[in-house]
Amino acid sequence: MYKKWFVALAVVFTVSAGFVRYMYVRGADAEYYDYSEEHHDHTHGHAVVLPNTLLFPTPAPDRVILNLSETPETCLAVNWRTDTTVVTGFVEYAVATAGPEFRDKVTRLPAQREYLQVRREEEPVVTAHYFSARLEKLTPGEQYVYRVGNEAAWSEWFQVRMPDAANNKISFLYFGDAQNDLKSMWSRVIREAYKTVPQVDFMLHAGDLINRFDRDVEWGEWFYAGSYIHATVPSMMTPGNHEYGKGVQLSPQWRRQFNLPRNGPKGLEETCYAVNYQNLKVVSLDAEQIDESPVYREQQAVWLDSVLTHDPRPWTAITFHYPVFSTSPNRDNENLRRHFKPIFDKHHVDIVLQGHDHAYGRGMVKNVPTGYSVKDKTSGTVYVVSVSGPKMYELSNDPWMQRKARNTQLFQIITIEGNTLSFGSYTARGELYDAFDLVKSKKGVNELVNRIPDIPERL
Repeated sequence: MYKKWFVALAVVFTVSAGFVRYMYVRGADAEYYDYSEEHHDHTHGHAVVLPNTLLFPTPAPDRVILNLSETPETCLAVNWRTDTTVVTGFVEYAVATAGPEFRDKVTRLPAQREYLQVRREEEPVVTAHYFSARLEKLTPGEQYVYRVGNEAAWSEWFQVRMPDAANNKISFLYFGDAQNDLKSMWSRVIREAYKTVPQVDFMLHAGDLINRFDRDVEWGEWFYAGSYIHATVPSMMTPGNHEYGKGVQLSPQWRRQFNLPRNGPKGLEETCYAVNYQNLKVVSLDAEQIDESPVYREQQAVWLDSVLTHDPRPWTAITFHYPVFSTSPNRDNENLRRHFKPIFDKHHVDIVLQGHDHAYGRGMVKNVPTGYSVKDKTSGTVYVVSVSGPKMYELSNDPWMQRKARNTQLFQIITIEGNTLSFGSYTARGELYDAFDLVKSKKGVNELVNRIPDIPERL
């Protein structure tokens, strides 16, 4: 004798009281279900309860974001989203004033519109219009206000200050993978980072901003977590493997909701690009296409060598998703290291900012073809792997790491002033966990000065 058990499963999508709810239904019983890729002990409850507007657009602008342009001292790039009833969009901007009189001197700029319809598996279809514009010929060092939309619905006025070429100081935030539990658990990290350094110049995201490349509700959570910070602090981001479907299909939202430079190799617009920010060159490489495509790998290598040869800056930071030196005991991106470390060594790249391994590791690696060491002050490139979201992996004991951590959500503040780059890594509590300076000599050789706080490593 044996019994057959039949369990009826259905997926129910409801909208009630202005909130989006997803449920699995087992017979007459229902429970909320978390759609994240993996479940972890730290995830309590299974509810995905989001304001309706995080998923569905309305006539009012949402997901407003500033991106760095190729010339960040004089140009800002802005994007936003509406529903498809809105067919025209504008940016209005002016020099900020102490009172409301700036409204009498507003410049209006028409925006470009793109349509997008997406659906993730059993989830509802989401259709939207995405708008983008570039504010050009702005005055370095000036403070501006702007809003987006049209007469039917405008955003609030946002305020942003342009970088000043005469200012010798740059500060930016660097985040490793956000990826999971964006609304509930990544939000505190980006908000703590902004609270710690509210006058930051820009933010850098090292890939895996979300978990599933085409899932619009996750993009809604990512924008919710950063809220007005996205609209007031320009961002740059590099795609991770989770921004790609099956390694080849870039998230359909990526080029519509972001407005990134298109000065990289053909076919990799807005994923591989360079920004000159005063005396700093920041380069994004598309690590997934380095891994997946020999053609794009070679194109990126040739392009990178060219821009570092013909358009250098005193300081160079490079970001991409896969680590050159991993923090994970079971990972090693040897192919990426073989093709790109020689270029980093040749041009004495100062720092490489990465994600993917969901742990923290930092060390200086010599600019030599083989071997590496962190035991002396010989000039080299500092490699950093970090994570800002709650998804965590195991940590290796590889000797390249001079400071490391597992099971720790972090954000990094990098400041460049004159001949010194100062780096600080902070926990989600806002506590300093790792710090060092790079002091550049007149010959371009960096001396590493550790400032590691006197607290135990989180291992």
